[in-house]
Amino acid sequence: MTKKTICALAAIMAFVLGPGLTGGSSQENSADIQVIVNMVQLNVAVTDNKGNYINGLRPEDFVVKEDGIPEKIATFAEGTEPTRRVEGAAQGQTADSRGDQESNVQMPKSAPAGVLGSLIAGSNVFILFDTSNYMYRGFVFAQDAISDFVRSLGNANKIAFYSYSRDLSRPARLTADRTQVLHSVRSSVAGDDAALYNSLLLTVKDAAQYQGRKVIVVFSNGPDNSSVVPPEDVAELAQSTGIVIYMISTRDAQLEPVSTAVFERMTADTGGKAYFAKNWREEKQAFNSIRDDLNHLYSISYYPRANANRGWRQISVKLGGERHGYHIRTRNGYRPLPARFSAENRPVATPSAGTE
Repeated sequence: MTKKTICALAAIMAFVLGPGLTGGSSQENSADIQVIVNMVQLNVAVTDNKGNYINGLRPEDFVVKEDGIPEKIATFAEGTEPTRRVEGAAQGQTADSRGDQESNVQMPKSAPAGVLGSLIAGSNVFILFDTSNYMYRGFVFAQDAISDFVRSLGNANKIAFYSYSRDLSRPARLTADRTQVLHSVRSSVAGDDAALYNSLLLTVKDAAQYQGRKVIVVFSNGPDNSSVVPPEDVAELAQSTGIVIYMISTRDAQLEPVSTAVFERMTADTGGKAYFAKNWREEKQAFNSIRDDLNHLYSISYYPRANANRGWRQISVKLGGERHGYHIRTRNGYRPLPARFSAENRPVATPSAGTE
């Protein structure tokens, strides 16, 4: 990830946290760098060899590791059911027994008020629609598929509708009002060149400001031909802020091998999926598949144990016991943010990337 993107991520999380939890000028003296990590949330899909979702799993069925360190699950939910706290979850631990101030990981004694209830109250779904000149032929069919997808999402979900060509447009901010979103879909018009990765980066930044499950659904009809942001930076930012990316692309994009590889890698790294639709029927099938995925994801969170790693942290999720032949899909890691604190005061509770 570039230095510019890391700085942007730091600014996002500072905005999310608000002024009430950031340090004042009195804390800036004698400041040290410390990695502070709060609760990490994962969205996990479990399927069998035929692609069928596996339902009814319990917290004890999952084995979660971060950099090879076993983690204790703190909260758990299946599908759209309410999040519940797991008995015996480790909280309030001091992560680094060595006392090294630069490698400590501070964990809260309890989840902030309101955070537990907001973790799974449906999904915050950001739809990003390609309105570039690639879309001229299938524009109306794409609008129909998106509109049906919006109507099919349960009432617990909030939806935002964005569109992009050379620039990003936000006609419908995150809302529960389906009428507003549908009007924005129907009002969209085809435009200029496609700056997908520029627009996707801005959408990731918007989604990162919200708690709970955050999902971006991209409908793209062609490759990116005008972005200045590399797709690798977008993917890492999405991973580190816990955002799942799904991509629905038409055959025109699939004919471009580089775009195909990028779409598949970006979605897999964030725990999402890529679909390549040859016609409007397959577009609708792809949207239906995404809706079903959201209804079957397991939501798992944990407070990271002692870990001196200030860089990229690898996450692995497996099923314990004698379960074989199942496939697990989730994001594969995150990068915690450095935070400043005064050695004379208690560290500021700043969440790192990839936390809630």
